[in-house]
Amino acid sequence: MSDTVSNRATSNRGTDTGQATTVPRARTAEGGPATKLITEKGTTSIADGVVAKISGLAAREVSGVYAMGGGAARALGSVRGMVGAEERVTQGVTVEVGERQAAIDLDLVTEYGTAIPDLAASVRKNVINAVERMCGLEVTEVNIRVDDVHMPGQERDRESERERGEATETEPRVR
Repeated sequence: MSDTVSNRATSNRGTDTGQATTVPRARTAEGGPATKLITEKGTTSIADGVVAKISGLAAREVSGVYAMGGGAARALGSVRGMVGAEERVTQGVTVEVGERQAAIDLDLVTEYGTAIPDLAASVRKNVINAVERMCGLEVTEVNIRVDDVHMPGQERDRESERERGEATETEPRVR
């Protein structure tokens, strides 16, 4: 399998210039770097935030992961959600990125009934595959800390508490 994809170059107006260019392929599941981050023509650096986003999204894709982050981070995220802010994809993710390698720490909450060792193995595999494929970095480790277990019915309890809280706030508190 070739490490590059051939594309036809186009001008600014979208017309074919007839020149072929090569674009590096993403890292493949077979392993082996598809591109080099440090070459004689320059270096490519990948920010910690990029690796953190990819890791967070990859971890959330695994069935059995309910949420990401420790208790305080989830509480802050819930407050953000109430005021209409977007959920942070990097919540519960800490990374260290070097020139060629990355180390990732994940804090997550599992669904009740999920086998935690199996979940951790699946999350680890998905995160490693995503980061290595998209970034070309070697992932040296993925440390997973399970902070909590989500119990069925917890969301209904919270919704009923909110409803009761909203009912008392409909009347003006100060006259």
